[in-house]
Amino acid sequence: MAFITDRKRANGLGSAKSGTEHHWHMTVTSVALLPLVVLFVFTFGAILGSPYEEVIAYYQRPFPAVVALLTMLVGFNHFANGARMTVEDYTGGTTRKALIIGLNCLSYAAAAFAVFAIVRIAL
Repeated sequence: MAFITDRKRANGLGSAKSGTEHHWHMTVTSVALLPLVVLFVFTFGAILGSPYEEVIAYYQRPFPAVVALLTMLVGFNHFANGARMTVEDYTGGTTRKALIIGLNCLSYAAAAFAVFAIVRIAL
């Protein structure tokens, strides 16, 4: 029979010392998304249903392009952090690592495609 202390039994099961940082980051991105999504809805809604040429001309203006770009970047960052927290809470082991890597790749790829599309339209 091995004598194991309570500390040895709990080693690796306690605080990772990053929960507060994750929570704070999610709060900051949530607050940033509030005005961005409202601005995005109004800028996108104003041009919705217009012909192709008008849409291109509209998004070549700086304000709608910057609003769309910031909304996409902050939104995908918020998605990546939220999905990571969900995976960390409900999975473990190699599955956790694979899912986190996959979600990071997915969110960065989606953000890159969004940036590319908006920059291509704006320039």
